[in-house]
Amino acid sequence: MNATLPTAEALRAALAGLLDGLPPRQAAQAVERLIANYRGATPTDAPVLRDRSDVAAYAAYRMPATFEAVRAALEALADTVPAWVPGSHVDVGGGTGAAVWAAEAVWPEEVRTEAARADGPGDADGPGETGAAGAGSGREGGRTTTVLDWAEPALALGRELAAASGARAVRAADWRRTRIGTALKLPESDLVTVSYVLKELTERDRAVLVEETARAAQAVVIVEPGTPDGYLRIIEARDRLIAAGLRIAAPCPHGGACPIERGTDWCHFAARVSRSSLHRQVKGGSLPYEDEKFSYVAAVRFGTPPLPGRTDDAARADRARAGRARVVRKPQIRKGQVLLDLCTEDDGLRRETVTKRHGPLYRAARDTEWGDTWPPPHTTGPVADPATGPSGGPSTDPAAGSEA
Repeated sequence: MNATLPTAEALRAALAGLLDGLPPRQAAQAVERLIANYRGATPTDAPVLRDRSDVAAYAAYRMPATFEAVRAALEALADTVPAWVPGSHVDVGGGTGAAVWAAEAVWPEEVRTEAARADGPGDADGPGETGAAGAGSGREGGRTTTVLDWAEPALALGRELAAASGARAVRAADWRRTRIGTALKLPESDLVTVSYVLKELTERDRAVLVEETARAAQAVVIVEPGTPDGYLRIIEARDRLIAAGLRIAAPCPHGGACPIERGTDWCHFAARVSRSSLHRQVKGGSLPYEDEKFSYVAAVRFGTPPLPGRTDDAARADRARAGRARVVRKPQIRKGQVLLDLCTEDDGLRRETVTKRHGPLYRAARDTEWGDTWPPPHTTGPVADPATGPSGGPSTDPAAGSEA
């Protein structure tokens, strides 16, 4: 058991032994078939992963990238609602459990325990002013986790990997064989995740699944590949979540229509993935890393609670200052200035130029990454005005769209 390793390292260690005893040629053939399947255009209601060799190849090929993409999406949600900690989690179509490990990386046991202490004994309504089941069933440090998938070989390997984790919430996860379709009924849960699943479903099944997640969850996070088609599936899911009464938490700083003109660009982000020697062997290539492109949406049924110890007025000031825009392209760092392409709450897409004369804001801009909120929380110095730029002088240009 990897009881002392951070979650990401523990997952890599658990994955390292997966292909022991599996002939390299067999693993490579399984990977090639899976790549062809996932890039195909025909949805299927049959399990993609047929046996253990398929699942082992899939886990070595995809699980590190899926973990990092889902972790990035969950971190964006956590940044938006920092006082909220899920006490229950249902992962739909979770396969080998990448989202389970990602949730543990974002809300580890010590965070859940601290949240329970901050709420105090007997506070059963969740954090702050929301009334949501924030720490919920996790008030004593635990989190109930359920993984639903139609492929028993994937579930079996997920259990095996989870047993190697030092985190109780991962080890104690309930792995259930379930068909993901129109008849699916989800248990009520604080958090529901659906990652890299919608492409495998028919249009009707996708619609029913998203509506069911909205019914069952306090917070929904959906992740798809960072392709034009993946983005369109996310936009479709986003519209359904809004129609069901949920509020968009990330990546959009607003609940209006996406300002990107369809067919010209698409909203997506990138997560850096460390590749082990085993991962490089299975996937090919020699670089120690790769970038996983993904699109996502996170939506919640509750408002933004104040952080512990913050008054309602201070919490409103926090929200007015932070997270008003999302960086939708890789920042361009030039001599003495940083160019940020932003999706904003009120002004659609625009470009903001931050220069050395903006002091702390310039230093923050140099550390800002694609997918971050802008301006960062707790940044000292002037905050950008939508019309004039960070310090009141003309410094904005029209944004060209999201990173292609």
